[in-house]
Amino acid sequence: MTETLRRELEEAIVKGTLAPGDRLEENDIAQRYGVSRTPVREAFRLLGADGLVELKSRQGVVVRKISIATLIEMFQVMAELEGLCARLAARRIAPAQLRDLEAIHARLTAAGRESDVERFYGVNQEFHELIYDAARNAFLAEQVRQLRNRVAPFRRRVTYKPHRFDKTLVEHAAVLAAIAAHDADRADVLMRDHVNLLGDDLVDFVAVWE
Repeated sequence: MTETLRRELEEAIVKGTLAPGDRLEENDIAQRYGVSRTPVREAFRLLGADGLVELKSRQGVVVRKISIATLIEMFQVMAELEGLCARLAARRIAPAQLRDLEAIHARLTAAGRESDVERFYGVNQEFHELIYDAARNAFLAEQVRQLRNRVAPFRRRVTYKPHRFDKTLVEHAAVLAAIAAHDADRADVLMRDHVNLLGDDLVDFVAVWE
């Protein structure tokens, strides 16, 4: 029950249903999910270990807020980790995985064409997840997934907007082509540039925080 509850709350935070700064009421969550307060406390502990919530005096457990400086640092690290995943995937991806990646990109293109934000978000996650798996490094995949979850609520506020879909699709197509060509160096650079906060992306993030 604790793990199920943790996953439910994590998903709500990642999707932005629970926003940074929101207070998590132990009793309310226990009643909502029909559980005792013990698994709720344990779920809070696990979410805190993942950096998604924090305990504040007089407020209790709240969804963690992150400064723009910290967020930029986190994206710098995530860009390096995802770049490494793409590099390894270019060397190690199986033919079946490559076909799946191409199919995912096609679905992402369709979601972008229809300006379907929720579907675009979900399929985009699939694209990155498959690259993590294709890298064939379980420890690396674990680290990048954990960090991706930490930045997801903030990234979603800017990145997943219909007017930005074309940019994402162009960048994904380039990463896909590099992986298909087994060009590890190019896949690494393209993925790092895709993930990192640079140029207009950084300006947009700062605007959200101001």
